[in-house]
Amino acid sequence: MEAAIGFRLRRAQLSTFQDFNESFSVKGLRPTDFAVLLLLTRNQGSKQSDVAEALGIQRANFVAIVDGLEAKGFVERRKSETDRRVQSLFMTSAGEAYLAELMPIWQDHEARLVALLGGPGQRDALIALLDKLYD
Repeated sequence: MEAAIGFRLRRAQLSTFQDFNESFSVKGLRPTDFAVLLLLTRNQGSKQSDVAEALGIQRANFVAIVDGLEAKGFVERRKSETDRRVQSLFMTSAGEAYLAELMPIWQDHEARLVALLGGPGQRDALIALLDKLYD
């Protein structure tokens, strides 16, 4: 198992998510919720299906995620002006304020991971290697 890539990736994922969950436990935030909010900051008005695809989440599962963020007042769905069948997603001002509170926590989490890897150069090398697995 020591040389099994999938096993090592899964262990790394579990460790990373554990640190994330501990960091954000006071906010009651899941990694997927954070990813949606972060993605929407640069992609306001994206189709719901495009956001789900960008994050690798099945559409059926994504609906529940958006429902939760919408119930908290962080995200709102709007009908597309060009295709009324399409739902576009927008961050609310409450969502933007909430994300602003989260960013320092996320930056600390990322800094811990980068330190464990041995610095930004090692992080960049790891990202390049991981990109080879799915690009």
